[in-house]
Amino acid sequence: WDMDHCSPSQLEKILAEFNPNKIEYPGYEPHTDCGKESLKIIRVYERKGKNAKANRKIISVTPEYISSLNEAENYGYRDILHHPRSIDRDSSNNNSTVKHFRSGSFNVLSLGDVESNNLAAGLRRQRTINKETDVMILAHHGASNGFTTSAFIKTVRPTVAIASADYANQFAHPKQEIRDLLHKHKVKLFTTKTGDIIIFSTGNNTGNYRLVNRKSGSDEVSSQYDFFARKSVFLKNNVDTIREKINRGNHGSRC
Repeated sequence: WDMDHCSPSQLEKILAEFNPNKIEYPGYEPHTDCGKESLKIIRVYERKGKNAKANRKIISVTPEYISSLNEAENYGYRDILHHPRSIDRDSSNNNSTVKHFRSGSFNVLSLGDVESNNLAAGLRRQRTINKETDVMILAHHGASNGFTTSAFIKTVRPTVAIASADYANQFAHPKQEIRDLLHKHKVKLFTTKTGDIIIFSTGNNTGNYRLVNRKSGSDEVSSQYDFFARKSVFLKNNVDTIREKINRGNHGSRC
């Protein structure tokens, strides 16, 4: 619910422009003014949808909600919610929603602001994460807080890491220690400091995707790179081969 994740004015623009049918919002009580205002905006949007008989799903991502979901399947196209499994009363950062977006032809692991090493250890034991992550949005904008470690990067093995941070952010994210870790494990790092990062499928949507690094304040391209999604290699196999690979060590998670 922090301002750098939910700005009320930006939320209003998003709802007005995209009119989403589904909203997932943090499953703990807002502790900031921007969070309280954002929650009010979401509830107004929900009421308007009911009055208009619109088919909208407004979901508070609580531990109870995550526990109600089915166990995730490996090498699939359904998104997975991993956290919060419990509410941390001492650190709101550790109540961030951790979601693995898998519905496209490449997978994105979004980590919010989580900072607990215990959370990192639990996540890296999930087979879906360490076998199917292509793009990782760095935890807490690339902070060096004990979450993003050499063990985590080595296990998850993302192709691309994104640090979402303004050019003049007061914490100098991403930290040099994190930059060094990613370089050591040959993970390409991109930041939003100097422009938007846009990633999209190419070709016939069977695994090829392109990253475009734009220049700040314009549509001009600074650089672009082409990659191939990890899960696409496995999904080319027949069902029996995929099942055999999964049964070698399946650590389930929620989806």
